[in-house]
Amino acid sequence: MPQSRRYWLVKSEPTVFSIHDLAKSPKRTTGWDGVRNYQARNFMREMTVGDLVLFYHSNADPPAVVGVAEVVRPAYPDDTQFDRASHHYDPASTPAAPRWDMVDIKHRETFQAGVSLDRLRGEPKLKGMLLLRKGSRLSVQPVTESEWATVLKMAGAKTGT
Repeated sequence: MPQSRRYWLVKSEPTVFSIHDLAKSPKRTTGWDGVRNYQARNFMREMTVGDLVLFYHSNADPPAVVGVAEVVRPAYPDDTQFDRASHHYDPASTPAAPRWDMVDIKHRETFQAGVSLDRLRGEPKLKGMLLLRKGSRLSVQPVTESEWATVLKMAGAKTGT
């Protein structure tokens, strides 16, 4: 039986890599590299082609969900862990035993207006959302189907489920 589609949220600082950068990338696709948290890495390892992703601008004014992407390549070794010139270099990781993975995501939609963190917090249907839990700092995290639908409705998104 095929696995059903799952939903995720990824965080990026817009001054580092924004939803607009994703939309302007070749084939509107990029490798989601540089994740250096084991739990976030493990979540990426669960991603499959066709899963949908909320793109969240962190460290922004205001922080907000700003669009949607789709997983187009499942987890594979993140090359930046082997690159001594990269600030994501990990000397303990080797090509024979890579520690860190990445996925490829493709831009699907940029929202007309982002759904701010304050708006998300004010929505009762999102009270259990991982993003809104005190101390939650994961850059990659799961989103339930119900949370996904609520955020898309708040955004007036064109992208469906």
